[in-house]
Amino acid sequence: MEAKHAVPAIAGGKPVRETKIFYGHQYLDEADYRAVLEVLKSDYLTCGPKIGELEEKLCRLTGAKHAVAVSNGTAALHIACLAAGVGPGDEVITTPITFAASANCALYCGAKPVFADIDEHTYNIDPEQVRALVTEKTKAVVAVDFTGQSTNLKELRKICDEHGLVLITDGAHSIGTRYDGKPTGSIADLTTFSFHPVKTVTSGEGGAVTTDNDEYYKRLQLFGKHGITRDPSLMSKEPDGPWYYEQIELGYNYRMTDIQAGLLISQLDKLEMFRARRKEIVRRYDEAFSRIPQVTVQQELPESDTTRHLYILRIRPETLRIDRNGFFEAMAAENICCNVHYIPVYYFPYYQKLGYHKGLCPKAEKLYEEILSLPLYYALSDRDVEDVIEAVRRICAWFAK
Repeated sequence: MEAKHAVPAIAGGKPVRETKIFYGHQYLDEADYRAVLEVLKSDYLTCGPKIGELEEKLCRLTGAKHAVAVSNGTAALHIACLAAGVGPGDEVITTPITFAASANCALYCGAKPVFADIDEHTYNIDPEQVRALVTEKTKAVVAVDFTGQSTNLKELRKICDEHGLVLITDGAHSIGTRYDGKPTGSIADLTTFSFHPVKTVTSGEGGAVTTDNDEYYKRLQLFGKHGITRDPSLMSKEPDGPWYYEQIELGYNYRMTDIQAGLLISQLDKLEMFRARRKEIVRRYDEAFSRIPQVTVQQELPESDTTRHLYILRIRPETLRIDRNGFFEAMAAENICCNVHYIPVYYFPYYQKLGYHKGLCPKAEKLYEEILSLPLYYALSDRDVEDVIEAVRRICAWFAK
């Protein structure tokens, strides 16, 4: 019997919910609307004062010395690699369980992504796998805070220091997370963020890079803004006048607009509120799902005080008469819209053409076959959360072996 027909029939053909719950959704309030309208009525829609205000706010929230706002999280990763000096012939170690940008950023610089397997309990990159893959060509490690949980930064820092590598944290999921009491953004050599609408805070699209390194900061500014400077100390000749500027690097137009910055400043004012609610939902999910033998919950490092972007549920296929695909369809039939994060990056045809192949990271590949992302966002009501739990419980009971 097909899952998508069988599960609703358990309750006389009625799904758990009449309306759909999506896996992620932004939350905007009147303060956000006012913040955007304020910018729209101002003299600057881009290249204005809101960018500096946002960057200062990010520094205060993360504890970093410098922040550079950019157009999206992918741009942030690209200029982080450029600032780190990643180039042709280099290798960059990262995880396959991530969005493609975490690996693509190496390719943009002419370098080679090298995929390290994951820890099967936390789902983050395994430091020992990283250590085993370091070669004389390795330039950097891009460690992804998958779901919002911090990577094992103590061990990764040791490895990078031993081999002279740059440690880049892809914190697209982890704004608001703390590791050993320090906020994400103030620990790695460079940390990147994404502010897409399904993230904890949003600017529509948008990203940022934080660092304590003055030289990296100068390079981040250049690469994000066409490689152009108005700083006389960086120019090759005396300025012709106050209008004068020079292009000294081949940079990119990765600017964030003031409209986006205004929205994000307002969103960041709600970060602690968002963080608290997400943690509350995760606690309820963990409590409920830890009692269901057909599923497994993600484990966390004790050092990581996590603000979750994603809630990953892992099924145990040996205990069920359906696989992950069947479970996914069954959840949809209950009007619970899930997602899967992520397809291993090297599964994609583009990477296959580059010579990557299945079998590189067995733990990551097994994880992909068994996971789905459940709804997690600030505006989920307690009733919504209980409906998600009930759908999982119902499916596990119906398809249990």
